Formats: sequence, C-alpha cells, structure tokens
Amino acid sequence: MSKNGKLCFGVVGTGSIGKIHLQQLSMIPDEVIISAVTDVFEPSAQKVAAEFNVPRVCKTYTEMLEDKDIDAVIIAVPNKYHAPIAIDALKAGKHIMLEKPMAFDVRSAKDIVRAQKEYKKIVMVPHQMRWNWLSREIKQNVEAGELGRIYYAKTGWLRRKGIPGWGSAFTRKEESGGGALIDIGVHMIDLALYLMGNPKPVSVFGSTYAELGQNKIGLGTWGTRDMSGWFDVDDLATALIRMEDGSMLSLEVSWAMHGDIGESNPWLYLFGTEGGAQMTENEGKFYTEGFDRSITVDIEKPDNTEDSRAAMLRHFIDCVREGKESISNQMTGLTNNLILDAIYQSSQTKREVILDWNL
Repeated sequence: MSKNGKLCFGVVGTGSIGKIHLQQLSMIPDEVIISAVTDVFEPSAQKVAAEFNVPRVCKTYTEMLEDKDIDAVIIAVPNKYHAPIAIDALKAGKHIMLEKPMAFDVRSAKDIVRAQKEYKKIVMVPHQMRWNWLSREIKQNVEAGELGRIYYAKTGWLRRKGIPGWGSAFTRKEESGGGALIDIGVHMIDLALYLMGNPKPVSVFGSTYAELGQNKIGLGTWGTRDMSGWFDVDDLATALIRMEDGSMLSLEVSWAMHGDIGESNPWLYLFGTEGGAQMTENEGKFYTEGFDRSITVDIEKPDNTEDSRAAMLRHFIDCVREGKESISNQMTGLTNNLILDAIYQSSQTKREVILDWNL
C-alpha cells in the first residue's frame, strides 16, 4: 500500500472490460492509484495508459506482479487465461478481482480455490448485477424473511441479436470455454443463487444449442468482429438446477434466437412461502397475500443510489483494507463453474449431472 494510504492497482487486459474497470478506478483518485497496465497487444496497453494517465505499461503480467507496491490486480482477459494469471497473482501476494466466469472450467476453478486457501488473499468475481439497486432491495427483504423460504426461482436473459464479437475470443470455445451460457448465463445463475440465500446446488439437467450463430445470424454490437474467424460455442442454453435443500432454479439464456422477447433485458422471479419477487432490468415487484387478497407492491428506487460498478469496486476495496471475504468470493466462482460445466455435460449426455464439490 502506498505511503498515503491509497491502494495501488494493476490492470491485466486493456480491452472493453479492462477499460470499464479503469474508468471506475479513475473516479476515486483519493482512494486508489492505478500503477500499471498490461496487455498482450502492447499498442492497446499504451493507448489506454495514455487515456487514463497510467504511469507504467508492463510488457507482461509477470512483470507487473514483480512490482511489490501493487496491492491488487484486476484480471480482464479471455477466460482461458483467468486461472494461470490469478494463481500467479495470488502467489505474488496480490489481491485479485477476476472477471466472470472465475475460470475456464471446473478444474481451473478448483485450482484457484486451492491457491486462495494457500496464499490467503482476497479473491472477488465482479458480478455487478448483485450491486444493482433493485437486487439490493430484494436481497434486503429476503434476508429479513419477507419472502419466507424460497423454494423455486426462474431467471433468464434472452437476446434476439446479441452475439458479441463474432469470430473473436467470445465465440471461440478454445478461448472462452462457451458462449451465451458462460457470457450472460453466469450472471443470472450467480444473481439467482445470491438472492435465493446461497443454497448449495447438487445436480443439473440442461441443454445447449448452436443453431444461429454458426450461420452469422443474431450478431450484436458488443466486442470487435472478425468475420474470418469462427463460431463453435452455444447461442442458447436452458437448465434446471436442484439445490441441497430441495429448491429449484430454472434458467434460460440466449445470444440469438427467433422470437418476440421485448428489449432483451435480464429477468428473475423468486417464489417463497410468504411472498415472491420479480425483477426485470430496473423494475421490480413484491407479491404476497393478506386479508384473503393478493397484494402487489412496486419496488421503489431509493434516493441517491450508487452506481452498481462503483458500489462493487468500493466493496472490493473495503475487503482488501479490512481483510474480509467478498460476497462474491472464490467459492461463489467455483459454484458457478460447477453449474456451467454440468450444463454442458448434461447437454452432451442428455442426463442429469451430479455436482462434484471435492477439491
């Protein structure tokens, strides 16, 4: 930590997501210092460093990790490289914010969990949806017992034209590990489990499809396209996830599909013994019954709500300063990876898959 008490950050990866993190860091100069950036494409790192006034561009991430003044590293690179960089960063004594999904697959996720146990640094997977004001309002009511026992939930994000960066790392399984399921499905799995009270998943039955993307149908605006590249990942996925306590979660996600699905916003429903909740983007409702009547309450946005990514970054900083675990720590990352891998396996075998929690 620097002499003036600020946390020193390094950022690995200066693509779209890396720049979003840098924007958030640059907004709190009284609390953090952006010490260095690095990217395998050095011109990108040089350009971004100039844009955000970062004093140092490292040729490799290992060079960055050798800087003893850096407290924390944000890792924003293709999924394939998450685990090796994260483990090296933990070995170097750095706290890490590691983009979702935490790892390329379950084996890599378990490697990260073991490394965190050994080196005892903070690991946070930045799922910004947890920090949306609506998610926080629902979570507060769940924790207060207003919904009772949540026994069923369903969630999804069905885009009609939303394939990111066709032909890039997004659509190459070797780089990403998967498509729509890993890219946006992981957000909905994570948020649903969090709002349900973090029940332990035990089995999965699911299917994945790649019907439109391989024909270059449903292309979105996010990412940089490489039309000479290829598409070998899923563009739609669905699953039923069973919890140890008997509750269930239903999931539907797509990058591309033929259908009238409105504005393609993420959605989530919770069904509890005392009440229910619904959220669609920034609109939400609570449902219950009283005086033999159905009662529906609109969830109102509190005054002076903090931006979700700003709140998320502040949480990470607090965790580092106070030495406490993040609410989206390495075990939540492992949980998500277990479910993702199981959905792909179930789709291949057409059978239910039992999750293996053994490290």
